[in-house]
Amino acid sequence: MKSVAENLNQIKTDIPNFQGKIIAVTKYVDDNKVIEAYNAGLRNFGENKVQDAIARMKRLPSELMENSTWHFIGHLQSNKVRKVVGKFEYIHSVDTFSLAEKISFVAKEIGIIQKILIEVNISEEKTKFGMEKTETDEIFKNLKKLDGVSVLGLMTLAPYTSDEVFLRKVFTDLYELRYNIQQKYHVELPELSMGMSSDYKIAVQQGSTMIRLGQRLFR
Repeated sequence: MKSVAENLNQIKTDIPNFQGKIIAVTKYVDDNKVIEAYNAGLRNFGENKVQDAIARMKRLPSELMENSTWHFIGHLQSNKVRKVVGKFEYIHSVDTFSLAEKISFVAKEIGIIQKILIEVNISEEKTKFGMEKTETDEIFKNLKKLDGVSVLGLMTLAPYTSDEVFLRKVFTDLYELRYNIQQKYHVELPELSMGMSSDYKIAVQQGSTMIRLGQRLFR
């Protein structure tokens, strides 16, 4: 097994011009591996499960916590919103307007503006969360009414496939959707969260600004 530092160096070699965020997805690793990733230079960490993430945050060294950015990347149920808002700098998985409303309400209660991304099921898989591409118009019409959130971009989970042509189309479709939304609603959406361990190289080629890597970093 290679060290996290060795894996990170190879990843950077694979995507030499990438200026975005490499998010270490830590749901399957222990705290020592998170510390190893921090010591290798990573400062962005992603978690999928609320309870596990909060417990881990309490255990990790204060230096790591003070100097790191945490991303919630899993499906977020509305009854867990209070546990996530303010604990994570970014919530990547906002897939309905009602969820955005709840996040905004809680954020205003605690006096912050929560950074969020809108999750889009760009490949239209029935097993995946995320709004349909055709639904994004409706949510962006209404998001400007919410002053407790800052919408910074879009997120998608690509299908697990070796078909690079199809993957490229999925990522290109999200890139184009972001462009169309920016033009139509005169908003700035700097972030595209797309690309995981199996497809990050293609995602970066198609404009990703955030890649979410677990196995590729920690194997």
